[in-house]
Amino acid sequence: MEEKLLQERKNIILDILKSKEYRPMKIKELAILLNISREDREELRYVLEALVYEGKVGVSKKGRYFITSTEIVTGTFEGNRKGFGFVKVEGEEEDIFIPERCVNGAMNRDMVQVAILTEDKFDKENSRFKRRKEGEVVRIVSHGTEEIVGIYQKSKNFGFVIPDDQKFNRDIFIPVEKSRGAVNGHKVVVKITDFGSKSKHPEGVVKEIIGHVNDPGTDIISIVKAYNIPTEFSDAVLNYVERIEDEVNEKEYSGRLDLRSLRTVTIDGEEAKDLDDAISLEKEGQFYHLGVHIADVSHYVRENSVLDKEALKRGTSVYLVDRVIPMLPQKLSNGICSLNQGCDRLALSCIMDIDEKGKVIGHQIAETVIRVDRRMTYTNVHKILQKSDEAVMEEYKDFVDWFELMQELSAILRQRRMSRGSIDFDFPESKISLDEKGVPVDIKPYERNEATKIIEDFMLIANETVAEDYFWQEIPFIYRTHIKPDSEKMRTLELFINNFGYGLKMSNDEIHPKELQKLLKKIEGTPEESLISRITLRSLKQARYTTISSGHFGLAAQYYCHFTSPIRRYPDLQIHRIIKENLHGGMEQKRIKHYLSILTEVAEHSSLTERRADDAERDTEKLKKVQYMSKHIGEIYEGVVSGVTGYGMYIELPNTVEGLIHIHSLLDDEYYYDEEKFELVGANFHKIFKLGQKLTVRVADTDKIRRIIDFELVEGEEEDGEGSSQDDSE
Repeated sequence: MEEKLLQERKNIILDILKSKEYRPMKIKELAILLNISREDREELRYVLEALVYEGKVGVSKKGRYFITSTEIVTGTFEGNRKGFGFVKVEGEEEDIFIPERCVNGAMNRDMVQVAILTEDKFDKENSRFKRRKEGEVVRIVSHGTEEIVGIYQKSKNFGFVIPDDQKFNRDIFIPVEKSRGAVNGHKVVVKITDFGSKSKHPEGVVKEIIGHVNDPGTDIISIVKAYNIPTEFSDAVLNYVERIEDEVNEKEYSGRLDLRSLRTVTIDGEEAKDLDDAISLEKEGQFYHLGVHIADVSHYVRENSVLDKEALKRGTSVYLVDRVIPMLPQKLSNGICSLNQGCDRLALSCIMDIDEKGKVIGHQIAETVIRVDRRMTYTNVHKILQKSDEAVMEEYKDFVDWFELMQELSAILRQRRMSRGSIDFDFPESKISLDEKGVPVDIKPYERNEATKIIEDFMLIANETVAEDYFWQEIPFIYRTHIKPDSEKMRTLELFINNFGYGLKMSNDEIHPKELQKLLKKIEGTPEESLISRITLRSLKQARYTTISSGHFGLAAQYYCHFTSPIRRYPDLQIHRIIKENLHGGMEQKRIKHYLSILTEVAEHSSLTERRADDAERDTEKLKKVQYMSKHIGEIYEGVVSGVTGYGMYIELPNTVEGLIHIHSLLDDEYYYDEEKFELVGANFHKIFKLGQKLTVRVADTDKIRRIIDFELVEGEEEDGEGSSQDDSE
């Protein structure tokens, strides 16, 4: 139904329902009243459902429609293991709090309608919200989850599954005949057959037994299954890939720019096998000629092929602690689409002319043939540039000056980016080492070095150059966008950093990224650096894929896209197709219409699969950190207060592990939470615990199911006292 007609019919229905004579009716009664035939009744249902979704009309349990007397909104329910929840409404910054008594059977990820009970009010004097909106679930529109992963527990005549996801706070009842022979401790995938009600537990059937909770690998696979991440390729996909040649056929060089004589390298991690980007660089007078050469994956993954559909479904490769779940089969990602040393490879290259100030004054995007001279690692390039390692410098003596030239250009590009306000969050990532059974044996922070920054700078400038080129060509495209942060979030951030003596300048309720960049510079090297950096990052919007180029706030870039990794990201693969089609004589109107019809869905789906991959990666890291610390219960560490809440303090150790000191474990006093200063304050002795403060803690307990670590405060004990384990935390 077209929008104008739908609106007209919604108005007719609303006028009838608002009339004084109207009494709540079922759809059949409304159809008779409106003289609508049985054949057209589905159209009436469509109009009514649209009004219900908008919250303008309610529907009783008996199916009678009425005008709602309170504000009703529709959103996604997010549960909490304690029984309450939150509802996220699209377009609204603040979630709606749902008390336990008002959940009314809603489960995590359900689409629900919520009646607003209380409104949030802004305290202008103190520039903060007094309270958030509170609501009650009045209708479950649709269930967001059909399958759940959890631990099976057997009873005499039935079983039940305790969900791994703590946001699902209800166990799933399993009839004994639907258990597939599961026993206590089995991790299982459950298909929900009955979602239950406020007073009745959901019911389901065991669809798959993953393995026993103590079996190696079961923990990670359980997370993968919970996020519904595909792990196996179908026979149809594998057969398609099998027909692709192992090496490039010389016939495919025709029409391509031959760059095989150009000195080219890849720089990646030691364990990387999908090498999809290579670098070339020359300097002529004051000008740099930088080539960013990306594997021409779209040459092998044809549009609408079974392989293309599978890649779109996956959206991205997923990098977990113990494995990579690739977007494309390994024959491609580690084979003909990997820019291996000494092998001829097809590429899509962005070759840029850059002046001494870091400005791109000219560029060419072309289909090319390249041959990588050296497969370099971040470690060895770092040893050459920062460590002056004699053995490594001797091994790559013909390349040392060249890497120094890369470092020179990288610094220029970074300085130009910083001068316009690009924000550089430099968080230490976790490097988790596992044994052959998947047991964590070491956790260390993984810092970026000069080599990783060089590649980052070169990829960023290529992404910007390609995005700007296609923006001005006005060709359908997928951009990587990051919109400006919400002004309320920035005011909250300003209140937070005021506690540490910092401030932010805002103009007309907007902030320039340069202000956040200045803040990060000021806190560099301070105890509160990690904390404020994380809070600042959480105050920003999430970057996503869109078909409109609205700029990238975090990079302070007017144009930005993802061009540099088509092996592991579908948006890159998609725009490679568009670029290649454009290079072959321009884009016809028919193809423009085609891309306009598909790109919005591709962008939205890619954003969702990216979030899914990030969440799975974070959960596997949390799990391995809990497993690691479970072997160190009773040991003592020094950490920093990284978060303060009304129920305790989060402590971060130097090895990136974070745990909680519960407020009830601080037995020497009664503590209250000062939300203005983000501090725990002793009521009697006025002892204060604040963000960034260094504390000595003991590992008290771990919970592998909930993936949490409990610390307890150690007072009067030295850092290197009995049980100390500083080696593990450095």
